[in-house]
Amino acid sequence: MTPSSFNSSSYSIPGRVLDYYLSLGYYRMNQDLFTCRFLPVGEQLYTVHWLRLVLSRVQYGSKQRRLFRLNESFAVTVKHFRITAEYEALYARYHQSLDFDTADSLEALLLAGATHTVFDTYIVEVRDGDQLIAAGIFDCGSASIMGIVNFYHPDYRKHSLGKYLLLLKTEYARTQQLAYYYPGYLVHGYPKFDYKLFASPEATEVFDCRSSQWLPFDWGVVAQQSAALLPDWPSQDWAE
Repeated sequence: MTPSSFNSSSYSIPGRVLDYYLSLGYYRMNQDLFTCRFLPVGEQLYTVHWLRLVLSRVQYGSKQRRLFRLNESFAVTVKHFRITAEYEALYARYHQSLDFDTADSLEALLLAGATHTVFDTYIVEVRDGDQLIAAGIFDCGSASIMGIVNFYHPDYRKHSLGKYLLLLKTEYARTQQLAYYYPGYLVHGYPKFDYKLFASPEATEVFDCRSSQWLPFDWGVVAQQSAALLPDWPSQDWAE
């Protein structure tokens, strides 16, 4: 991904420091912070565009309200995160249903062998009765949250639990009176990540890595950023 990383493995990251790096387009990978501008997929090179929601501007439309109603019978709990056998079992079921490569366990995704986490991590649980059917993990700063991963039972696909977890994280951050929710990036011309706009496109901003400014989200702005970034890639064949 051509990452630039900040190694944070020797201490716990203060909330205000996490806020600062998130505001510069950095994100969590295992126990580090990194950023990137490009994503190679097969023989195609795509540009990466980091997103955040301005929580004070969030307004839900009919699609979001409909999803809340669809899932209102499920129990939702937010708590501090620690890896358990129940979480790993649900993640394993979810992982088996994926058509792309990612870490095969939560431990590999979040810790990668580390015995101590430097992040203040929470989990949103969604249960149907006693059964855990979905979970979303996020890290907390002083004024923001960073969404890390959402996973769910494949039998509940019709409930759009990935998008539902985006809404639940948004609501948690709003109740905590935080300023921003960072859901990760989307990729220009590669719609697999477009779901991150679901919570509230009107409240979403996109990071301009050239000016280090956050701009109101617009596909035209993303296209302009992509066109400006691609010439930065070295002229030699990146796939070599």
